Amino acid sequence: MNPIRRPFRYRYNNMALYVIGINVLVYALQRIFPRLTNYTALNPVCVLNGWVWQFVTYMFSHGGWSHLLFNMLALFIFGTQLERRMGSGEFLLYYMVTGILAGAFSFVVYWFTGAYGVFLLGASGAIFAVQLAYAAYFPNAVVYLWGILPLRAPVMALGFTALELISSFFGFGSGVAHLTHLAGFAFGWIYFLVRFGANPWRYLTGRY
Repeated sequence: MNPIRRPFRYRYNNMALYVIGINVLVYALQRIFPRLTNYTALNPVCVLNGWVWQFVTYMFSHGGWSHLLFNMLALFIFGTQLERRMGSGEFLLYYMVTGILAGAFSFVVYWFTGAYGVFLLGASGAIFAVQLAYAAYFPNAVVYLWGILPLRAPVMALGFTALELISSFFGFGSGVAHLTHLAGFAFGWIYFLVRFGANPWRYLTGRY
């Protein structure tokens, strides 16, 4: 068997809740020690000066309570069910790999566009990957947007991604890391191809 595709032994130990807890703890520390954000958020200059841990820590730092709330709510709604489907080991690997690669992609874009002063923070890149995987594994699930509008999970995931793509071109939502969100979605797609040998499109359309 290809070692890249060797599955983990299935275990479920509420890893998504632990990830949520770490995010909440880091945000609390950011509020207590405001300068901590400078060390945890991803900044191109800092990374090139050896602060490579920022590729990981940016995922656990947030710019405000609403930023944290919406990300953690999405992680709770989609991540806990996804973890039950994938198993805790696979879920954690998927979450971390897609988040780190989304940050690395953003770093490259920021560096080559001269955006040296950007401080990237938030779990949104990994959350977009989680939404993709949720929609792929539960294509018939219905999600109520704003608690009112019913959408099938694939429509939600592809619709949000399309909005991010449009926003990235037209500059809607200044200060929002649209490219990081798109990168998280893209690396989630690649993860399915490489790790599982499966095209997410077939899952999203119910043709697996």
